[in-house]
Amino acid sequence: MTEAEPSDRATVLVVDDVPDNLALMVGLLKFRYRVKVANGGLKALELAAQSPQPDLILLDIMMPGTDGYEVCRRLKADPLTQGIPVIFLTARSEVEDETFGLSLGAVDYITKPISPPIVEARVRTQLQLKAAADFLRDRSAYLAAEVARRARENEVLQDVVVLAMASLGETRDNETGNHLRRTQHYVKALAEQLQAHPRFAEVLTPDAIRLLFKSAPLHDIGKVGIPDAILLKPGRLTPEEFEVMKTHTTLGYEAIRRAEESLDEEQPFLRFGKEIALSHQEKWDGSGYPQGLAGEAIPVSARLMALAGVYDALISARVYKPAMSHADARAIILKGRGQHFDPDVVDAFLRVESQFIAIAARFQDRAG
Repeated sequence: MTEAEPSDRATVLVVDDVPDNLALMVGLLKFRYRVKVANGGLKALELAAQSPQPDLILLDIMMPGTDGYEVCRRLKADPLTQGIPVIFLTARSEVEDETFGLSLGAVDYITKPISPPIVEARVRTQLQLKAAADFLRDRSAYLAAEVARRARENEVLQDVVVLAMASLGETRDNETGNHLRRTQHYVKALAEQLQAHPRFAEVLTPDAIRLLFKSAPLHDIGKVGIPDAILLKPGRLTPEEFEVMKTHTTLGYEAIRRAEESLDEEQPFLRFGKEIALSHQEKWDGSGYPQGLAGEAIPVSARLMALAGVYDALISARVYKPAMSHADARAIILKGRGQHFDPDVVDAFLRVESQFIAIAARFQDRAG
């Protein structure tokens, strides 16, 4: 028999309270495997937990103190050792004994007196099975880690795409990047408050809230298509100019839709972006634009953004108006309950208004 290189050898732990039995098994296995021995159950448990752990355990049943059945039970109950295959090697030959041993998690059951070729064959088989299982487990862990890594990369890519697109509109508007951050967090606060509400629970899942937060900055992306004379006008718009300004909703929706078409499949994070861009100026009573949607016909994402956007516009200073206090903005939003805004969204705002105040303070615009 050719002796394997030490680095290639599997480790077998032999457990028996009879020295002659240990000597027999060591003599049988030592040319092919690293062999460790334990003369009792507690010693076996100690060696099984030590690094490097054995690849296989040959376990006697009839031992004083902690018998083989109890050793096997403890091995399989411990996450650290439960993956080590156990072969019972015992003089107990009753079917009931074998059945019980296998029920405890042993992979095989060999009765004494042993047949060396049988023992060698069964040990070899179980070690091959363990090696295959270890390979598959390691491969599975690697693939899971790789999937997680790529998912994180996709998340980052999505964030970059959204912020890059949103920044196109931002660079041409009077509003600041902090406006995008504030409205993101306002929408998230409202969504989390409403996710247990019967009217919203089906839509506002944790994953949907994550995507809403990601998509919120796209609400005004269409402003990139509005002429500077209108977009940057410091005073009130004329009716004709306002009609042009209103087209930022459809321009934004079409820009996102065309971008999505180039990907050849619908992207969930862009679905909310399309909804928000197109419908965030709709009003609960149907007096909004561009489609004049009312009530439940307005997407939930757009209803949340409607309140978030109005609140932020009210508390923010612009070249054409001073900033309003939270109390004044709150009063206007309450007045719009059931007219401009979904009543339940307004009620959610009242429950999280302290969060709105904190968000506004955290991402406040710099003076000058």
